[in-house]
Amino acid sequence: MKQVIVISAINFRDGGPLSILNDCLFYIDNNLATSYEIIALVHDKNILNSTQNIKFIEFPLSVKSYIYRLYYEYIYFKKLSLELKPYLWFSLHDITPNVSSEIQAVYCHNPAPFYKINLNEAKLDIKFTLFSWFYKYLYKINILKNDFVIVQQEWMRNKFFEMYKVKECIVSYPLIKIDTYKHTNKESKNDKKIFFYPSFPRVFKNFEVICEAVQLLNEKDCQNFEVIITINGMENKYSDFLFEKYSNIQNIKFIGLQSRDKVFDIYATVDCLIFPSKLETWGLPISEFKEFKKPMLLADLAYAHEALGTYETVKYFTPSSAEELSTLMESFIKNNLILGNNKVIEPEKPFTNSWKELFSVLLRGNFNEKN
Repeated sequence: MKQVIVISAINFRDGGPLSILNDCLFYIDNNLATSYEIIALVHDKNILNSTQNIKFIEFPLSVKSYIYRLYYEYIYFKKLSLELKPYLWFSLHDITPNVSSEIQAVYCHNPAPFYKINLNEAKLDIKFTLFSWFYKYLYKINILKNDFVIVQQEWMRNKFFEMYKVKECIVSYPLIKIDTYKHTNKESKNDKKIFFYPSFPRVFKNFEVICEAVQLLNEKDCQNFEVIITINGMENKYSDFLFEKYSNIQNIKFIGLQSRDKVFDIYATVDCLIFPSKLETWGLPISEFKEFKKPMLLADLAYAHEALGTYETVKYFTPSSAEELSTLMESFIKNNLILGNNKVIEPEKPFTNSWKELFSVLLRGNFNEKN
């Protein structure tokens, strides 16, 4: 009789989390199903990519409210785990459930508890504020029951050691699939420099620093440029504030949220990525734009250095300094910005760079073995 692996992801519906789940199940379906019985707990199996060897248990109410979610995680899953008798229970969505298993692991990819939100930000994004406070304590529940806590970057591992005193924490880099062949670089049709910042409007995304930098450039009568940002003032209270305050500034183009394909089309035509976010688990646009081998201006924070990895055309700036960013932008516009190199040392073990390496560690339960 095969040992059981349970993959729990009952609140994954779209975007990056759904991609993570599909990638995880694809690897397991093709590489572990001959040796283990695989059971995936999801809210709706029909939104997932097709698999051949995985049994699904659906929990449609899990996405209706957090009351249902917490009931499943802390009450119902205990009963379910006693029935399934899993060898490994792997929770892909931050919460450590109350379960019985030989090996237990949780993948923590939400950095909200580690952000110090100020009063103005709290007023503009009540949901994120509450989420930040709530998750700080939600992470803590049962976390020491895990044999392994998995995070995406070294800075988050350090935070988990510091805040939660976890026993073992794995840094596991996400596998990011990018089809750049569909979006080849294109020559600009004019001689102005075009900057781009693709992001959903959350207060920590720090759109203000770009808008203030553009305002400073305009005051210097520096005009030969354009900044494209993916908001239009309709998304939420924060974007409404940004649009109301900055939409009259020349050189800023508010285009609203875009599909991923459209974002890649824009990558292919612009000259430089600006990424000023003050908080990220990874910073996906950095990895995406890296494939186009174009210059970047990035927040001088640990996540950005690690997400970028080895790269030759980058400059970092203090994310709170519009003056510093405007100086870099002006130099870039005038073609005299000296871009630097970035190199990141691979994280110390336990570190994995693929689902194969990660499951090798999880299923052995021993960090000392070679992957």
